Amino acid sequence: MFRRTFWFTAGAAAGVWATTKVHAKVRQLTPESLAAQAADKAVDAGHRLKDFALDVRAGMAQRESELGEVLGLDASVDPELPAGRRLAVEGRVERPYNDHPHSSRINSRTPHNRNEDH
Repeated sequence: MFRRTFWFTAGAAAGVWATTKVHAKVRQLTPESLAAQAADKAVDAGHRLKDFALDVRAGMAQRESELGEVLGLDASVDPELPAGRRLAVEGRVERPYNDHPHSSRINSRTPHNRNEDH
C-alpha cells in the first residue's frame, strides 16, 4: 500500500513539474513575449554599439594626440616669424576676395552668381 502511494505521489509531482515547465515555455513563445525579448536584445545591442563607438572615439583621440606630439603639431609657433607667416601657421589668415584663384572670371558686382558663366 505504501508502495502505491509513493508512486502515485511521485507521478503527481512529476506531472506538476512538467506542466509548470511547459506553461513557462509556452508563455515565452507568445508574440508579446517574443517582441519584448527582441526589444531587450535590440536595446542591449545598442548599448554595446554605443560603448564600441565611444572606445573607438577615445582611441582616435589618443592616437591623434600621439601623432600630434610626434609630428610637432602641438608645438608653439616660433615668435621670430613675421606676423603674416605666424598667422598663417596658426591658421588664422583669411584669404581676401581678390586673391581668389578664379577672380578674373568672376563678376565683381555679383561674385556668387554662378549663372553668369552660362
